[in-house]
Amino acid sequence: MRYAIISDIHSNLEALDAVLKHIKSRRINRIICLGDVVGYGPDPQECLKIVRENADICVKGNHEEAVVEGAYLFNDRAKASIEWTRKTLENTEEKEEYWQFLSDLPLLYTENNYLFVHASPIDPTSDYIFGSKQTVRTDKYHNVFAAFDNILFIGHTHIPCVITEDLKTSYVEDLGYKYHFQNQKAIINVGSVGQPRDKDKRASYLEVIDDMFFFHRIEYDVEKTCQKILANQHLDNYLGERLLEGK
Repeated sequence: MRYAIISDIHSNLEALDAVLKHIKSRRINRIICLGDVVGYGPDPQECLKIVRENADICVKGNHEEAVVEGAYLFNDRAKASIEWTRKTLENTEEKEEYWQFLSDLPLLYTENNYLFVHASPIDPTSDYIFGSKQTVRTDKYHNVFAAFDNILFIGHTHIPCVITEDLKTSYVEDLGYKYHFQNQKAIINVGSVGQPRDKDKRASYLEVIDDMFFFHRIEYDVEKTCQKILANQHLDNYLGERLLEGK
């Protein structure tokens, strides 16, 4: 079974189109999305439509949760983008379908001893699992590892990496953009399609082929997405500018 695991698209149509084009060239069987299809970016309706048509499974991210329930814990620029996203979706002919889709997204999904979640099995939409180049020793991480059997796939932080059960973190550039599973539990962050934050502006997604994991970085028209955001009075300019630097 060959999987493509995508996350944190954040209404970035150009990035999503580029990633899907690459996925289709790889003979992949299943596409699983780890949430945050919407938020921050200029094309929520288009991205939701594409994910609904192409992803076999999509779990709920904190931005989907915020669109449906309210952006109570978001900063001002994120909250403004959520409010604009909600109004945009409400003004479409498919608003009932979008609302049902967002409301019905599962928090967790399990398949083949893999656990898929947006943030963490402890708090599926809002927890943060950050890696560290030094060993991290906290009860939180031990509790997370106790919650799954083999591999936990996450997004949310927008920084692709592998955290193994000995609590050591490897970033993708150190891994040569691939990881071989060898019977040690691992948390794999697949990175972000639409708003990378590891100083690499290319879109990120993960390909799974048996026990091999490949981190792909895909070029897309970042400038086009940035200009769309700058032209949208409801979206903070920083949300476009940060894409140019991958931060």
